[in-house]
Amino acid sequence: MNIIIIEDEKPAARLLQRKVEKLGLQINQMLHSVEESINWFQNNPHPDLIFLDIQLSDGLSFEIFETIDIKSAVIFTTAYDEYALRAFKLNSIDYLLKPIDEDELSIAVSKFGNQFQKNTVSSLDFEMIKKWLVNAAEREYKKRFTIKMGQQLKMIAIEDAECFYSENKGTYLHTLDNRDYLLDQTLEQLENELNPKDFYRVSRKFIIPLKSIKEIQLHSNSRLKVILPTYKEDEIIVARERVAEFKEWLE
Repeated sequence: MNIIIIEDEKPAARLLQRKVEKLGLQINQMLHSVEESINWFQNNPHPDLIFLDIQLSDGLSFEIFETIDIKSAVIFTTAYDEYALRAFKLNSIDYLLKPIDEDELSIAVSKFGNQFQKNTVSSLDFEMIKKWLVNAAEREYKKRFTIKMGQQLKMIAIEDAECFYSENKGTYLHTLDNRDYLLDQTLEQLENELNPKDFYRVSRKFIIPLKSIKEIQLHSNSRLKVILPTYKEDEIIVARERVAEFKEWLE
């Protein structure tokens, strides 16, 4: 089976590759932009299956299908709104909502094996894909948080966030002015609401923005320690299994 990944975030692409290969499948190629994908499809046999992100570094992925007559099956890997994805699922193209769950990945691959044995997807399917992609791409990442403080509501812009952390089953926003606010979301939910280009979950406890990193130090057991401008309560340690991806994210 010939499988490729089209994903502009290299850490996300490598993480997906590892998860797919744990299922006993082999990723034959990883592509990271519309232009690179078009050039590759023009010069290589089309794969059986594509794991496809929506927004690439140079445009929307459906632009690939406008240029190339692709017959491959597609499983989307997205961070987009669940309602749009649910509607799109009716077209027999599956999706994986980031962060990708390994059980859902296994189900999606099994679904591909059952439903796409002839390795064809109709042109009508791709017209529907294009319409859905346009709608999905209009979604924006979190820009502000509304915090209830007594009888008042306080608006905090995403630019003022120094980090997000979990503590005693609560999720907190720590701001650049060294204040903490309790949020309604979990860190898992925040991962889907924050732009992955700007925010990274370094461990089970912390999500940090790139702009807030003051210093990075070597730590024990091949880990990294991140220093932020004002947050001093706990050490922010990049988990060892995330160090390689974290370094890629920094680039």
